[in-house]
Amino acid sequence: MKNQIMDPIGKLMGLRYKSHPWHGVDIGDAAPSVLTAFIEIVPTDTVKYEVDKTSGYLKIDRPQKYSNVVPALYGFIPQTFSGSKVAEHTMERTKLTGIVGDSDPIDICVLTMNTISHGDILVQAIPIGGFRMIDGDESDDKIIAVLKNDAIYGNYTSIKDCPEVVVERIKHYFLTYKDLPGEKANVQITDTFDVEEAHEIIRRSTEDYKNRFERLDQFLAGVK
Repeated sequence: MKNQIMDPIGKLMGLRYKSHPWHGVDIGDAAPSVLTAFIEIVPTDTVKYEVDKTSGYLKIDRPQKYSNVVPALYGFIPQTFSGSKVAEHTMERTKLTGIVGDSDPIDICVLTMNTISHGDILVQAIPIGGFRMIDGDESDDKIIAVLKNDAIYGNYTSIKDCPEVVVERIKHYFLTYKDLPGEKANVQITDTFDVEEAHEIIRRSTEDYKNRFERLDQFLAGVK
């Protein structure tokens, strides 16, 4: 009975207070095939925004130092976490050792033909693949997805459907966006993967999330 009472209260609280985009947004029942993604940055942005982990509001991370811009909608998958299970999978696939998760939600780039003027939005995305990035000793996978029902990209079901130049532009952005004048960031892309691998990473990251935030779902639902 208590849960039945608290659930509507929890929903009403969401009308009064903004849900945290990492913890308060559901990934969706159809995940990992179709999922909700939170978008932080769009191609027209000249500064890098990211979600403040405490408040859930967007903050300015840093201005873009060079003219390269992210060539897709860029954000993260709610209620995912790059932890031990994601790191173990990275080491299995790359044969590298000493890799850890980066303790962030899983990043996602969403392709669309539409001009989206700002971030801080939720979109329905269909993962089609991605690439495995190592930042120092941290696993930093990037999922590539298409916007659901997009007129151009919406029918893509595999990374093989995506023009190679599009994937290379996304890779170039992530290999260079942390560079400082005269100093290159210690990042590498080990391989590109297809949709099945993207799904596996998302599944593992949701397990990592549940392990890291064991009681958060109860807290968000108002259960003591």
